[in-house]
Parts: sequence; C-alpha cells; structure tokens
Amino acid sequence: MCNSTDWQHIHNELSRLAKTRAHLDWEEGIWLVRAARSAVHVRLGYASLTEYVERLFGYRPRWTEERVRVAEALEHLPELAQALRDGAISWSVARELTRVASPENETDWLRAAAGRTCRDVEELVAGRKLGDGPGDAVEPALRRHVLHMEVSAETFATFREAMGKLRRDAGESLDDDAALLLLARYALGGPVDDGRAGYQVALTVCETCKKGWQEGRGEQVLVGAEVLEMAACDAQHVGRITAEPGAHVGATGNGELPRAVRAHQEISPTVRRKVLRRDGGRCVVPGCRHATFVDIHHLVPRSEGGDHDEDGLVVLCSAHHRAQHRGRLLIEGRVSTGLRFRHADGRGYGTEVDPSSAAAHTEAFRALRGLGFREGEAQRALASVRERAHLGDNGVTELIRAALGVLASPKGHVVRESCRLTWTKATGCPANG
Repeated sequence: MCNSTDWQHIHNELSRLAKTRAHLDWEEGIWLVRAARSAVHVRLGYASLTEYVERLFGYRPRWTEERVRVAEALEHLPELAQALRDGAISWSVARELTRVASPENETDWLRAAAGRTCRDVEELVAGRKLGDGPGDAVEPALRRHVLHMEVSAETFATFREAMGKLRRDAGESLDDDAALLLLARYALGGPVDDGRAGYQVALTVCETCKKGWQEGRGEQVLVGAEVLEMAACDAQHVGRITAEPGAHVGATGNGELPRAVRAHQEISPTVRRKVLRRDGGRCVVPGCRHATFVDIHHLVPRSEGGDHDEDGLVVLCSAHHRAQHRGRLLIEGRVSTGLRFRHADGRGYGTEVDPSSAAAHTEAFRALRGLGFREGEAQRALASVRERAHLGDNGVTELIRAALGVLASPKGHVVRESCRLTWTKATGCPANG
C-alpha cells in the first residue's frame, strides 16, 4: 500500500512524464515535417513517408498524416506551439485546436481549452471550421462523428468488398462519408421502387426555431438546414407529430397524446418515375455519372413555394444535392428552357474556379441562412452582388454586408433577426432536452 509520500511522488513523476511527452511530440512533429519536405524516405528507398515512419515508430499511415498536419499548422500558431513545447497542453488537445485556431484567435482558443479534457475540447471545436472562434455559432454540417467497430476477419473483408462495389456502381470517387451514407441507405430499403423515395428518416423540426434533429436509433442528432431542405425535396414522410407550445413532446396541451399525420410520399410515384426516366436515372450535373441512390431536387425550394411540376424537378446524386443546399453548387433555370450550373462564386461549373472566392461566397451564403433568410433569398442577393462587382471577388464580410444591403432595399426584404431558442427543457424542442 502506498503511503502519502508515495502517491505524491507517483503523481509528480507522471506529471513530469506528461510534460516530457508533450515536448517530445512537439519536437517529433518538427522532424517529421522536415523529413517530408526533404524526402528522406526516397533517399532510403522507401515507397512513402508513411512506410518510413511506420518502420521507425510503428504509426499507421493516417496517424502519420495527422502528425504532419498538426506540426505544419503549429508553424503558424506560435502560442499553441509554445504551449505544447512547455507541456501546458497535450498533443491530443493541440490536434483538436489546430482544426480551428488561427494566428488571430489562438489565444482565445487556448483560454477556452484551459482545464478541459481532450474529450471536452473535441466537443468545443466540433461544428466549427478553421478560423472560427470559441464564441462563434456551431454549424451542424461541420460536426463529424466517429464510427468505431471491432469485427471478425470475414466481416471486415465483406465490408471492404461492399464499399468497393458502392464506389464502382457510383462511377466516381467517393469518400468514406459518402460511401457509408449510400451503404446505410441501401440497408434502410434502397430504391426498390422508382416511384418512391429511396429511404426513410425521422426528422423532428422545432416549430419555433426551425432547427431539425434526425433520429438515429433513439438519439436525436442536430442536422443542418440543408438536410431539412433535402428532405423536403424528396422524402416519404412517415408522419408528423405536433404539440402545443410549452407542452412536453409526448403530449398535447390537454395532456392527451398528439395525433400523428398519416405517412405520405412528398412527390407522387408517377411524377417521380417520369423525372427519373427523363433524366436517365442519373445525376444531371455535367460530368457526374452517379446513378445510385439519387434524389429528386426542387429547383425552387419547397420552403419558398416550389411545387412538384416536372419542369422544376431534376435528378441529383446525394453529394451534389447536399452541395446545392449548402450553397456550393448553383443550379438555375428550368428543364424546358435549359439548366445552368455554376460554382458558388457564379463561375461556370467545371471551369477554372478561384477557391478563395468560392469559399467566401459559400461562407456568406451560410451566414445569411444563419440569419434566417431562405435559401433562394440568400442566393438571389449574392447573385445581385456578383453582378455589381463582376463576379464579386470580395471577402466574406464585404459579401455579407453587400447582400444584406440588397435584402434590406425596398425591392428586397427586411433583414430578419437570427432565431433564438426560448423554450424551456419541458418542451418539445430537442435542443433543450
């Protein structure tokens, strides 16, 4: 049994080792970056840097890539680098902070992370992008979730075969997120009938703040506005439950259970089959060969009065469907008069695009959506700004300010305040319970 002196000594030694490890992690990162830039592995006859590092440290390829990423980020974050070097933070915390911190706000992030566990910091940065501060709004679409499974050799091999088949059937490269989404859709039923939506999901939408949550085996997961718009485009509604404001989600205001609306198909099977047949059953975006688990998209959003007329419906793959509702892809026109596809900054789809300009327009679009403007309103305002500025190679702030000026003009719309969640925990809004 340890006496009081023993446990204090043990704690001091572990604390010393933690600081030493943090310093070694910082030093290791510097040398890994230098090794990558000088191509040490090539001079030694190795096929790649990851193979070279695996033989030295036993790191898996993705772990090596992450180590190099963090080290390169720390080159531009001197305060974070010093904190890791001094052992004030662990490498795991530094890894998470480098996903969001910039030279302008790294002090704020260090202050926000002080005293938190690595898991706490993971939650702190989740839903935020590079350059965001600790106080910026969380974007659900940016939140990543980790799947971890331990399976048998047979299951592992079969899973790899299934993923390979999905990628071959798609006819184009798919990242893990897109491939797993397709796999999940297939397990949920798949497009066995062209007249019906390919899969079913349960969405809960707060009538007050208009935020949405998707049910995932008993857990409510906050999703982005684009997910709700996608569902409104092409979905089989399994029912909707309404409750009086201030009542618990499981009961109406008078204590009775709420009544669920009968399930119904958003687009009629006849119309859906006609649109799929007209578009060849594949995504209409130029160059896309994706013909698996495609969606029907409303060129005029449902939230803005878009109907189910065939001339206003097109087939999109899930990746391009998400890109459109996230403001990264613009689709203009009608099927009968011709469709125009553009990048976020207005340049023709597939042409040479300025990444910084496209990113600025996408960010401005998201900001306007966050202020409560509808998808079409935000896109039209940004299009007006581009026309005035000759494609509008502006920064995000200038784009937002100019777009708000358009929306607040007599011909536009009055700027709305961002929604505020005011319900208490005992209401039907999942954000509070």
